[in-house]
Amino acid sequence: MPAMYKVRPLHSAEVLAGHLPTCMYPLPNLHRAPGTAAPPPQEEVDPSLQALESRQEEILKRLYELKSAVDGLSKMIQTPDADFDVTNIIQTDEFSPLTTNGADLDLMLGKDYGALKDVVINANPSLPPLSLLVIHSLLCERYKILSAVHTHSSVKSVPENLLKCFGEQTKKQPRHEYQLGFTLIWKDVPKPQMKFSIQTMCPIEGEGNIARFLFSLFGQKYNAVTSTLIDSWVDTAIFQLKEGSSKERAAVLRSMNAALGKSSWLVGKELTVADVVAWCALQQTGTANTAPANVQKWMKSCENLAPFSSVMKLLK
Repeated sequence: MPAMYKVRPLHSAEVLAGHLPTCMYPLPNLHRAPGTAAPPPQEEVDPSLQALESRQEEILKRLYELKSAVDGLSKMIQTPDADFDVTNIIQTDEFSPLTTNGADLDLMLGKDYGALKDVVINANPSLPPLSLLVIHSLLCERYKILSAVHTHSSVKSVPENLLKCFGEQTKKQPRHEYQLGFTLIWKDVPKPQMKFSIQTMCPIEGEGNIARFLFSLFGQKYNAVTSTLIDSWVDTAIFQLKEGSSKERAAVLRSMNAALGKSSWLVGKELTVADVVAWCALQQTGTANTAPANVQKWMKSCENLAPFSSVMKLLK
């Protein structure tokens, strides 16, 4: 197709080359033949950029090694899901008997320049927290505890046995010679509340949560699997065995019977807070007499311990 019109060039190449502006920096001609001009000088790499790239490579290498390790562990598990019996992998050497030295109270409760550390619990006398009374008795076997029971003005009357639930303080020593103060206040509250630093902390609420904290003062160490099982049994005892329906209680008793068929205690071979809370829940719900055989045997093992037998006297 013939061109429609032609345009005369305004500037020839020679004229354009002689009228280039000088206000900007020159650039080498990238279209020259090889060898006709020296290559442009290479810029120096910033050392911080090199360090960042090296760090990225190291992180990627570690992530790859971690992924390989996880893949190797996943191949060791033969079950298709997580519904396997973890009680078989609990290590017995991780349990420390309750007769050993306790935890460092300064570490657990904070060092207060030699002052006695006070644990103050508010509880409703209509629903006495039996598990806390059992743990108090266990703590008395480990530490020198100054115990006291008071009645709040919101409560009109408290049974005599609850006013003496800690027994008599036989040896009255100076306050600074005790390691721990344990004060129970019968008060009109919906659920038990605990503080050990009255001025600074929010209360810990719920019998199960308080029992977990108090039992940690024994200094026992558990791995993640064991801790999860203990927490699960504590929640089950509180929310299903103690506060649940009859159908839920029956299901819990079947689960307890199966677990106690493999071990003397609910978790492992030593007494834990799960046993304390579950035993007290059975006593409070009145289902102890109708429990299966393994549960009955376990309950007798609990009642052979002095802290449990002393609490049983409060139920009569």
